[in-house]
Amino acid sequence: MTGSDPTRVSAPKMPRQRASAVTRVLGALFLLALVLGLGAAGAAFYAYDAFTKPGPLAANKVFMIDKGLSTPEIGAALEKAGIVSNGRIFAAAAWATGQKGHLRAGEYEFVSAMPMNDVMDLIASGKSITYKISVPEGFTTDMALARVAENDVLTGDVTSPPPEGAIMPDTYVFERGATRQQLIDHMTMAEKKMVDEVWATRKAGLGIDTPEQAVILASIVEKETGVPEERGEIASVFLNRLKKGMRLQSDPTIIYGIVGGKGKLDRPLTKTDITTPTPYNTYTIKGLPPGPIANPGRAALEAVVNPPDTTYLYFVADGTGGHAFASTLEEHNRNVAKWRNLAGNSATALAAETGEAGQADAGSSATDVPEPQSATLPPMDTPVVQQDQTADATATQPDRTTAPAEADAPVLDLKPGSVIAAGDTLIPVPKLKPRR
Repeated sequence: MTGSDPTRVSAPKMPRQRASAVTRVLGALFLLALVLGLGAAGAAFYAYDAFTKPGPLAANKVFMIDKGLSTPEIGAALEKAGIVSNGRIFAAAAWATGQKGHLRAGEYEFVSAMPMNDVMDLIASGKSITYKISVPEGFTTDMALARVAENDVLTGDVTSPPPEGAIMPDTYVFERGATRQQLIDHMTMAEKKMVDEVWATRKAGLGIDTPEQAVILASIVEKETGVPEERGEIASVFLNRLKKGMRLQSDPTIIYGIVGGKGKLDRPLTKTDITTPTPYNTYTIKGLPPGPIANPGRAALEAVVNPPDTTYLYFVADGTGGHAFASTLEEHNRNVAKWRNLAGNSATALAAETGEAGQADAGSSATDVPEPQSATLPPMDTPVVQQDQTADATATQPDRTTAPAEADAPVLDLKPGSVIAAGDTLIPVPKLKPRR
């Protein structure tokens, strides 16, 4: 029989539970995070690609990162200059990589297609473009200041020029944006440091008492010889003369007394120049001049404070670019005679016959040979003959020549390869054969 079972009871239906509000919020946040994550990943990938791929520069470019710019401002400047593709990505990468705050101002050269990460590394390294300026040994302060003034990378004027002898000869490196006064200040600080260091190593009993006196004498030594190995002997001659009360009688001091810091006399010395007093003319004054006649280098200063122990009082050109040194007048006279007998110097005698070369006898030359000395008097002052010195291809150095025999007669230049005017005849000075 069909029909319903009176004993069977149907189970009641349970109502469907709806998701709670919390669950719905969490789900929505998860979906949002997923979308954002995907977006952030895409953005990160895009930024990384822009940071590492070749940059937009078509050719190398020099660009100045100015001082005081913030990292976003640096990024914006680089983007504007076409060096990076996106300044905001540059700034964000600087923050993410820890380079923020390490980017340095300066003038940089960016190569073509330089990736942004390489651009950042270059600026953070501080390896900006640098410039150089050299002050050779023997330059006067005026010459050094002129060289600084001519440099078109430096800015501003020198408002506090240093005195003579206060600049250390050296090659100085600087960046665009440096001022001329800053560079001069650096040069003078370097000189003071160098003088203090060298003076601390001085021998006892030098005959000079202060670092200032050492600089003065070193400036004379610097101008007297172009042979580095001779600096010590040249210094010993002058120090020995000071101890004996002899005048130094150095031609470069005459020239400085006439032209000052210009460094070059545009004519030969004359006998009148030698006998005309100036504060610097060591033929007419005793002891050291009142100040340096140039800026000496470290080697010249070291030669003055640590000279070799010699008894030398004289030196004369030996015809090879150096000098022959002597302790006595007789030895010096022999050295002078040898110098005159060298190939090329024999032309002096022929020129002298026409009145052009000065007197040839050993006792009458103004600079080669001292006059006889009295045994009862202190040693007479003896002029010293100098040799040509060239500190730098652009440096202006005084001509080193022999002195005249007659007042206002020009000093002869007997360097090999030159000529001597004998009346209407030009006599060539032969070049010396090398020593064997």
